[in-house]
Formats: sequence, C-alpha cells, structure tokens
Amino acid sequence: MSSPSFDNSYVRLPDRFFARVDPAIPPAPSLLALNRRLASELGLDLDWLEGAEGGDFLAGRLIVPGSEPIAAAYAGHQFANFVPQLGDGRAVLLGEVIDRQGRRRDIQLKGAGRTPFSRGGDGRAALGPVLREYLVSEAMAALGIPTTRSLAASLTGETIERETSQPGAVLVRVASSHIRVGTFQYFAARQDRDAIRALADHVIARHYPSAAEAEQPYAALLEAVVAAQAELLARWMLVGFIHGVMNTDNMAIAGETIDYGPCAFLDAYDPSTVFSSIDRDGRYAFGNQPQIALWDLTRFAETLLQLLGDTPDDAIAVAETALATFKPRFAAAHGNGMRRKFGFASSRDDDADLANTILAAMQSNQVDYTLFFRRLSQAIETGGADEPVRELFVDPTAADEVLHLWRGRLASERQSAVEISHMMNSVNPAYIPRNHRVEAVIRAALDGNLGPFEELRGVLSEPFHARQQFVAFEQPPLEHERVRATFCGT
Repeated sequence: MSSPSFDNSYVRLPDRFFARVDPAIPPAPSLLALNRRLASELGLDLDWLEGAEGGDFLAGRLIVPGSEPIAAAYAGHQFANFVPQLGDGRAVLLGEVIDRQGRRRDIQLKGAGRTPFSRGGDGRAALGPVLREYLVSEAMAALGIPTTRSLAASLTGETIERETSQPGAVLVRVASSHIRVGTFQYFAARQDRDAIRALADHVIARHYPSAAEAEQPYAALLEAVVAAQAELLARWMLVGFIHGVMNTDNMAIAGETIDYGPCAFLDAYDPSTVFSSIDRDGRYAFGNQPQIALWDLTRFAETLLQLLGDTPDDAIAVAETALATFKPRFAAAHGNGMRRKFGFASSRDDDADLANTILAAMQSNQVDYTLFFRRLSQAIETGGADEPVRELFVDPTAADEVLHLWRGRLASERQSAVEISHMMNSVNPAYIPRNHRVEAVIRAALDGNLGPFEELRGVLSEPFHARQQFVAFEQPPLEHERVRATFCGT
C-alpha cells in the first residue's frame, strides 16, 4: 500500500502566487464517501485510501511525502464588483498527480481551515454544501460535462455555524487545475507583468500546449479559453444547469465547471429562473449565463492586453477578435446539442426557430425541462405516448401543437423511430440531481442517515439509463417539495 505520488508544478511559480499553509487538523475525522472509480482513474491506491492513513489524508489530518500544501492567490469580480484579493480562504491544494491517462490533476481539500486569504472567515465547510458539491459535480461528470470532481467527503468531528449549526466536513476536490480568471486578475490589479506572463506560460504548457506553436501564443491562449467556455456554457444550458454565482473567480481557465455553491437544475423551463439566495437581481439567471460568461471572458482578455500587442490599439483588436468567436461558437454548440435533444440528425436553417418556438410553449405552460425531452423520445409516432407529454402542459392543446411541429420536422429525417429515440435518450437524461432530492438527502444526512445520499449517488452515476425501480427519481417536485432558494454555505 502506498500514498499518492505527487508531481507539483504550481509551487514552482514565484512565491507570490500562493501561501504555503497546512490544512487544519480535524479532531475526529470519519470518511463518509469515497469515489472509488475516480481514485482508480487517478492511479491512487484504494487499499491505502480506505485504511487509517488514507482516511487521515482525505480529511487533512496527514500530510504525505511529496505533498506541498498551498492556498492560491486570486482576485475576482463578485456580482460585477471587483475585489483585488480573494484567494483560497478555506481550501488547501495538497498537490498534483499524474493520472492513468497522463493528465495532471490537482487534489485539493475544501473546508480545510483558515488560510492567509480567509478574510475573517473560519475556513471550514459544513456537511450540507459538501454533500451538495459531491452529488452535483459527480452528476455533471456522468452527464459528460467538464467539471471538477469529488474524490471523497469526510466529517471532521466539529460543529460549524452557518444558517444553522451543522457537522463540519471536508471535501476532496479534483481538478485539471484551480487557475481562474480571477488568478490573472490578481496580478493585473498589481500591474505585475512578469507574473501574468509566467501564469500564461504555465497555463499554455499545462492546458493548451498547441498555443505555444501559434504565431501569437497568448492570442491563441485567449481563443482557446473562449472556445472551452463557449462549449461548457452550451452544455450547461442543454441540461438546464444553473451555476448560481458566475463570478470571475468561479470561472476556471481549464474550461471545467468549478465551485458548486447555490447551484441547481431547472424544473419547469423558464430562462429567468434564479435559485441562489444571494442573486437578488437575477444577474446569474439561467438564461443570462452565456452573456455572463462572455462578460467574464472579457475581464480575462483585459488581463492579457499587455501580452497581445505592441500598442494598446493592437492588443484591443486582438482581444476583440478572440472574444467575437464566443457567440458563434456557443450558438453552434448549443444548436447542435438541441438538434440531438429533439432527435434531428440533419441540420436545417430553421431548426433554431423551431426550438425557440417549442421552448416558449414550454415556458408558458410550466413544462418540466428534463422530463419533457425524455417523454418526447417515446412520442415519435402518434399514439398512446402523446398523453404523457400532454400532461406536462398546463394547456394540453399547446402540447398537441408542439408535437405537430416536431413531427413535421422529424419527417425529413431518414432514421427509424427506434434510432431517433435511441439518439434522444443518449443525450436527454432520465435523472438529474433534482433540487428537492438533493435537499432531502442532505436533511437525512444531517440526521445521521447516509442511505438516501448513497442511493441518489448511485442513481446519478448512470443518468441516461432509466431503471424502473428508480422511476420516482425522474419526477419533478410536488408543490410542497419545490426548492425556491439555494444557499452558498460558505
């Protein structure tokens, strides 16, 4: 049995990029959940992880050889207000490992205690938010969406005061890196040109090596980050995911979904949907997410201007050219994804108009987003499968019109009904981490019952595979189960 083998690159950057800090020692840690599949993917020793030393490592009680714990420095725009110093206030990066596919991956503890960036906070995490991030991040991975991952969750043996008193917990998060738009902003705010160049070179080498071969490597870096975020946002929108807090310190340069705070999934389709209790003006509403991503990317481009051209005008022109690719990239990725959701293998110019017409009907009829597409796959031909679709609509005659329009478009497809249904079910999940389900398992865990958490974790691990015994997990909330606000929990 052996501990992880670390190969740390971020600590080779100048000291001003981070603070060296050990995680707080939890008084009585106990392992709640271990992601065995991810551990294997990372090349970690499962026997060691499940032993006493492994449990202490996953809770921050044991620093193993090769680990070089740090808290990273970064800044960020929070609800459009710039904060020049944020940083890892309750997270400690233990180090980097090379996984079985040769990819470099960060291993970080969230809820690991105070750091020099805690700004008066206690640096701890409560059980509820830890379980939420574990469930939602792993669900996103199963849905095929780039995301940070959850390796383990442990109790610390402490009590944490948030909205209520909760058991303390720590999450082990895995990411391609934890470098954010806010990391670049931290050094731009200090006019630290050398640090920005060093960070950009590090990101190119680590995430976008082809940019190094470009005529303008830093322009190529910006273009690559824009492309990654356009693809990511399209995938969010296709499954109805709402991040909740798209601040620039929550946008990962690697193009992964990061920082699952007050996140949620759509029930009834409505672009104005907001769950986050702190988003009082709807800045980060579901339908606003693509334009917010572009706003964040514009802030990233601003940090690179000194690397993009010999004059300010030249640099701005390069940045604007790269940023201008976001909307068409997003539109293409989202449009292609919507075609697959509707079962269209071919492309037509009016597909976007058709999709928008159907979505508008769904919005006005309070139709559950996930359940609609899953049921639609069974209604390709007129018959008894119409009724399950119709009953989702406040006005069933609106469903009839939707089905008529959709079947009219399907008539131009060459695939059989079976092939179309298979395509649709391969991209339209039967199971998402529905907000009322997540809240229910958190409540059960707070009462000492992890059974519902484990059951939901298993259901979400195969989101496209409908199983009769889990049909209840497909259903939207009843009125009394509806979640109207989610909380960050920091």
